[in-house]
Amino acid sequence: MVIACPQVSSAAVLCLLIASGPASAADALTVASFGGQYTASQSKSQYDPFTARTGVTIKSVDYNGGLAELTAQVRSGTVNWDIVDVELQDLDRGCADGLFEKVDPAQLPAGSDGVPAIKDFVAGSLHECGVGTVIWSNVLAFSDPAFPSAKPSRIEDFFDLERFPGRRGLPKRPHAILEWALMADGVTPSEVYRVLATPEGLDRAFAKLDTIKDHAVFWETGAQMIQLLADGEVALSAAYNGRVQSAISDDAKPLKIIWDRQIWNADYYAVVAGTQAKNTASDFVRFATGTGPLAEQTKYIAYGPVRRSSQPLIAPAIAATLPTAPANFNNALAFDAAWWTAHGDAINERYAAWLVQ
Repeated sequence: MVIACPQVSSAAVLCLLIASGPASAADALTVASFGGQYTASQSKSQYDPFTARTGVTIKSVDYNGGLAELTAQVRSGTVNWDIVDVELQDLDRGCADGLFEKVDPAQLPAGSDGVPAIKDFVAGSLHECGVGTVIWSNVLAFSDPAFPSAKPSRIEDFFDLERFPGRRGLPKRPHAILEWALMADGVTPSEVYRVLATPEGLDRAFAKLDTIKDHAVFWETGAQMIQLLADGEVALSAAYNGRVQSAISDDAKPLKIIWDRQIWNADYYAVVAGTQAKNTASDFVRFATGTGPLAEQTKYIAYGPVRRSSQPLIAPAIAATLPTAPANFNNALAFDAAWWTAHGDAINERYAAWLVQ
């Protein structure tokens, strides 16, 4: 069935749902995401409104990122997930490996101001296999009571155990922490990935991490990271800005964010190759990445929307807590997903070995 829809906009998404036809329509979708406050923000701003408008229920599945489980599903022909929330490095690799369906930007809704999607999305947030949703950041965070006098405020302070004693929370993945190690050792943000690509630069980063390893507690999930900080198990930790801000705003935890040289990244929705609900999954992505749902999500987690048209809909007090706020973004480093795609396997292996040394 062919239906003549108006110019694609948020209001026209329901027309697209009808036009999708029954061939791969579904009454339920499974979305894999990162759990905790992040998935809760998606549920409130995207899953629940989509269900209310369409009757399609959303089943949420938590995962910790990476492509291993998804690859197994696609290769076996037993696809249980319809949509995956992915970081850019995984989107790049998964797209190259045929794990995701391709995206037609012309089918995405225009902004609420009428600006076509191709111009409304910030640079880099539209991908051939995925549609951007939020900009989030790797930051450092600290427990305020742990430092009753001088407060840490720079990347260098994370590695300064003399001035700022206490345990450090480190992720079990090397992303961001190696970049910070080099910056704390004097490398400028613009030179980080060039230096890290050399054997000497990589050795230098690990040598810097060695200076705090005896004081490190390693975490795997954002929830674990927050718990370590909130319980006083660590004084300073690598962190995700949204998780920390939620702990501050929603749970009154005495935590602080260090925005100095934050490393920002983006998340994307990607439709899984081989899903039996391709049309409905694509309909969900169009809806969820519209102006309104992306602006609404900022009420529940402090991640910046990738659509320019969403910005005017965000309350100023909320906007100030986002990684995209000018005061927070002035010396930010963009996470280089392409670099990690090229170098990640060897570095992940070395980091994993370093963890158990």
